[in-house]
Amino acid sequence: MVDQATNLPDPMDAAANEAAALLKALSNPGRLRLLCALVPGDKTVGELEAHLGASQSYVSGQLLRLRNEGLVQCVRQGRSMCYSLADPRVRPLLERIYELFCPDM
Repeated sequence: MVDQATNLPDPMDAAANEAAALLKALSNPGRLRLLCALVPGDKTVGELEAHLGASQSYVSGQLLRLRNEGLVQCVRQGRSMCYSLADPRVRPLLERIYELFCPDM
């Protein structure tokens, strides 16, 4: 939208688009579980596979998407890749989601 008084783009448009993109990434249960697994700390691909009970190819594909979206980052540790949350806005969202949807876990 454009502010009719100034003919400038509404700054809420950019913020809404950014928030929608983040929520879209969180909307996939597998990606959400991967991100939640990283809240306590860094994990290797193997640890994430075990945590999700998913194949290496599935976990790697979802991590690639999350990396492309800037939500996770990775560092090589020997022969393993270790992943962590990259966007500081994600941790409080995930913690709140956990409080709301997983209170007894």
